[in-house]
Amino acid sequence: MRWFVLVGALCMTACSTPRMIDTGRVGIATPETLPQPTLEDLTRGQRVHLVGPFDRISVEVFGLPELSRQVQVDANGRIALPVAGQISVTGRTPEQLETAITERLRNGHVRNPQVTVNVLETVSQVVTVDGEVRQPGAYPVAGPMTLMRTIARAQGTTEYAQVSHVVLFRTVNGRQMAALYDVRAIRLGAYEDPPVYPQDLVVVGESQARRLFPQIIGAAGLLLSPLITVLGSNNN
Repeated sequence: MRWFVLVGALCMTACSTPRMIDTGRVGIATPETLPQPTLEDLTRGQRVHLVGPFDRISVEVFGLPELSRQVQVDANGRIALPVAGQISVTGRTPEQLETAITERLRNGHVRNPQVTVNVLETVSQVVTVDGEVRQPGAYPVAGPMTLMRTIARAQGTTEYAQVSHVVLFRTVNGRQMAALYDVRAIRLGAYEDPPVYPQDLVVVGESQARRLFPQIIGAAGLLLSPLITVLGSNNN
């Protein structure tokens, strides 16, 4: 129920002069007034540049391919490497991890090790897509992302999607905010495809009328068949 109330409020906001509305729990913005997340928003809770459980990383030791490999961080936030042994990576940046592995290798009598760590796949930098998309879920944010690209990652919208009611939720300065977008207008180039950031939530609205129409036809059975045929003939 709260989704319909929120979408209704967003519709009123989108049609008015660009401004911010504070509902006490969610700050509702128009597309023009939805700000970018701050650095604190992006780094809160190990979001950016921090290696975490189930991330895939590559560890390269220059000139020593036998010590280089790709590994996945286990559920406890640890990896195991030749000579270096088990290392806890949770909460460390790739640069900090390079320093830790280098020190372990030196202690293991590896002469002047040069270590490079790269994150290949992360579960900490994701955008969540929900609503009337074909594959709802959390998707990694690799490089610059936009609203249209995010929806495409979820295999596009369903036949019941109301693409004029796409809500983008974002946390800014610790507050949850939201803005309403019309994907049709973006497709037509009416305004720029807005950027999407890690931890954003995209919800594609549902067209209730389109969803109910097949049910109405099914319930009426053959009674509606001639009418549909006539309408089809007139359209031709």
